[in-house]
Amino acid sequence: MLVAILGLLIWFIQVVVICQFVLGLLIAFNVVNTSNQFVASLWTALNGLLEPLLRPIRRIMPDTGAIDFSPMILLLGLGVLKIILSYVAAASY
Repeated sequence: MLVAILGLLIWFIQVVVICQFVLGLLIAFNVVNTSNQFVASLWTALNGLLEPLLRPIRRIMPDTGAIDFSPMILLLGLGVLKIILSYVAAASY
């Protein structure tokens, strides 16, 4: 039961990271504008949710200029964690 809840939480975080990435691309290519109140509040909410997870990764990683690889590292880490949880769940039966 706990493994299922943790798996759902990991899935939710992965979806939020992908949504932040897509919204960041849309903002960067001027498809949407942060002067729109909905877009600005959505961007602020996504950054607020993910910043505590991304900040430690950004501190460890070297500065790569304009490209931020920390969301990709977070997704990879969450994928590894999901695999570990599936092995733990299989071993507990």
